[in-house]
Amino acid sequence: MLVAAAVCPCPPLLVPEVAAGAASELDAARTACIDALGVLAAARPDLLIVIGPADVDGRGPHPEGTQGSFKGFGVDLDVRLGLAGDPADARVERALPPSLAVGAWLLARADWADAPVEGLGVGEALEAERCANAGRELAARADRVALLVMGDGSACRTLKAPGYLDERAVSFDTEASRALAAADLATLSALDESLAYELKVAGRAPWQVLAGAAEGAGLSGRLLYEDAPYGVGYMVATWF
Repeated sequence: MLVAAAVCPCPPLLVPEVAAGAASELDAARTACIDALGVLAAARPDLLIVIGPADVDGRGPHPEGTQGSFKGFGVDLDVRLGLAGDPADARVERALPPSLAVGAWLLARADWADAPVEGLGVGEALEAERCANAGRELAARADRVALLVMGDGSACRTLKAPGYLDERAVSFDTEASRALAAADLATLSALDESLAYELKVAGRAPWQVLAGAAEGAGLSGRLLYEDAPYGVGYMVATWF
């Protein structure tokens, strides 16, 4: 059963070494993410599952110890999913996708050692009902399951955004952030898949997995951060 969730953005720029001189611009987002992980730890889960957008090769599942890297972003920095075991035992046969690598970095930064960790990549085009089914399966994995849900809002908030300016982006992100703040399963489940694709929303499918996992759990939500640096909607929320 799902007992807690943290929702965090997944840009590699969250990692200061990747952001370099612009690292301070996301300090508030990093702090909110670490606070959200504290909520997960306080829930005392038996299992933590990190989910985030991924292409076909990165979907996994990824067992604890799976390695990720930020070399593709110009930084010689590796991470592992979870802290248990010897770094020499890191599994490299299937590397973490970028979203889960950012999640692994956050867990390391928070010194996570409260429960075993697994990872699962979610296809960004996965239909809403299949997302919900995946969430229900994840929630049944242990008596007390926590989710770290990685995903961004629209990438079309400004002229310099990765997807250029789209006037629909603000309203989409506002609806999503309100749903995350209120743990509103119905609104998250009803997010428009086609519109999310057009607005380059990386978090739609992971958020809908969360909605499926939270069915019947009676969780409350809280929004810790919402902004659009670089023209991309970033949200941090907790459900507990």
